[in-house]
Amino acid sequence: MPPAPITRSTLREQLAEALRDEVLAGRLPAGRSFTVKEIAEQYGVSATPVREALVDLSAQGLLDTDHHRGFRVREITLADFTAMVEARTLVIEGVFRAAVADGSLTRTEAAAEAVASVRRRAEAARRAALAGDLDILIGYDLRFWRELGDLVGNPYVADFLDRLRIQTWVFTVPLLRARGELRGLLWAGHLDLVAALEAGDAVSARRILAEYNTHALELGRSLATTR
Repeated sequence: MPPAPITRSTLREQLAEALRDEVLAGRLPAGRSFTVKEIAEQYGVSATPVREALVDLSAQGLLDTDHHRGFRVREITLADFTAMVEARTLVIEGVFRAAVADGSLTRTEAAAEAVASVRRRAEAARRAALAGDLDILIGYDLRFWRELGDLVGNPYVADFLDRLRIQTWVFTVPLLRARGELRGLLWAGHLDLVAALEAGDAVSARRILAEYNTHALELGRSLATTR
């Protein structure tokens, strides 16, 4: 399969985005080693932006440096995955609790517009989850959480949570693809969370977030032990 067309801003960012999508799609599987030269030839670009993109993905925890082959797709263990979800849980609960408490999600017209955008992502993610459409779900799920993180937290926290979420997807995606039929298996509470946040319902928001993280842990452990 030829690489996806590149349409984003700088070449470095374009390559990092394209390669991240290759990892999430499983076309660059865990443990796969490759060189800067291989990727440069695959995309028809020079080595410099490729090296920069690979360094960026290494900083995001998706690649490891392979002294013999250049870079290697990181192999995320169940222990890694569990620690990531637990870390995500600790951070996200504090962020959302503060946002609900101060009413910042609906205070201004700009905030209301941002919430409307998040709601559209939530609707698309929910449809994909219920249909068991993994490829569509990943894209909308990442956008949903990224926009929601930007809305309720500072950019450093949003970046941290985004990286954790990408890494947890990298762990679960190959296991989910091996499972086959995914209807009823994927978390679909995106809209419920938006509704709770819009209503300023901190109790419901905490419950939905707890269900989300519990679902992630139980699903990851179940998939890892039955593969």
